[in-house]
Amino acid sequence: MDDSTQIFGKLDSEQVIIDDSETILELELKGFGEKENGVLILRSFETLYLLYTKKLCLKKSKKEIDFDSFMNICQNEDPEILTKFLIYRDLRTRGYVVKDGFGFGSDFRVYERGHYGDKGAKFLIFGLNEGQSEKINSLQKKIQQITQMGKEPIIGVIERRGEVIYYKINKMNFFDNTSKFDGFSTSNL
Repeated sequence: MDDSTQIFGKLDSEQVIIDDSETILELELKGFGEKENGVLILRSFETLYLLYTKKLCLKKSKKEIDFDSFMNICQNEDPEILTKFLIYRDLRTRGYVVKDGFGFGSDFRVYERGHYGDKGAKFLIFGLNEGQSEKINSLQKKIQQITQMGKEPIIGVIERRGEVIYYKINKMNFFDNTSKFDGFSTSNL
């Protein structure tokens, strides 16, 4: 699928469907969508990306749907879709294949460059907007579950300007350090 290739899709009851077999094969090889019953179903963030890059012509009945219209539709279903789209777009432009996450609060599975289809995803990414709070217990649980699967947990933070900053996170153990404080008193200050 080169830059000049135009993809034709249709919006059918909340799902974006690609039914051209040649296009399905090209998109599948690049990690887009999930094949079901001979058609390819695109996730909303994949559809937004293809609309954004002007590679997808999306129609509902005979009416063409542009990026802004589809974003409005998606935001009614998923208030976090803008965050997901910004992270997805950033990772795709960096050359990664990105698929929908599978639980643990992760938004995406990300494959190492050149390894999609050969190996499982190496990274699980979950997105946060700058200033959004996350409970440490919840974060710790996610990290533990992800690392037990042999994946690397990463937080993608969306800055106010829309840029994405990635933080690789690891489990950290804190030990009681009470022995150093034995005999310590505030009068020594």
